[in-house]
Amino acid sequence: MTTVWRILRRAYAASAFDGEGAYRYGGRWSSPGTRVVYTSEHLSLAMLEYFVHIDRAHPPRDLVVVRAAIPDSVSRRVISLPELPADWRTTPAQAKLALLGDEFIAGQEQCVMVVPSAVAPRESNWLINPAHPEFARIELLEVETLDYDARLVKPNR
Repeated sequence: MTTVWRILRRAYAASAFDGEGAYRYGGRWSSPGTRVVYTSEHLSLAMLEYFVHIDRAHPPRDLVVVRAAIPDSVSRRVISLPELPADWRTTPAQAKLALLGDEFIAGQEQCVMVVPSAVAPRESNWLINPAHPEFARIELLEVETLDYDARLVKPNR
């Protein structure tokens, strides 16, 4: 069993695993129009992944963390660092990375794609396909308020 973590605004907690955010806006590993749930293998990585995208002058005060348990028997594809182009961490993300995720979701071969984090490449994010038949075996656990250290969002001077 693997525990994964997701951080989001409280208003979206009830639908944290529907892939709507990625569907609307896309991400490094998916294009707009593709439903995928971005999660991280550690709470600290989930925090880093969230905080690199916020406006530090106006940080959200209503964040929650959602945990999910993924059974070892749920199918997955692991993307390793050597499989990626040398410049895969660039910002904005390259379209070829989103295409990789789009094809993963469309192919329906596995439920989860494990990818390196652009923020911490030795750690992984777990992308979950909410339309995959095995998705029903993923157990959503509690939703908790995320009480983060204000230094994480301290504006630059």
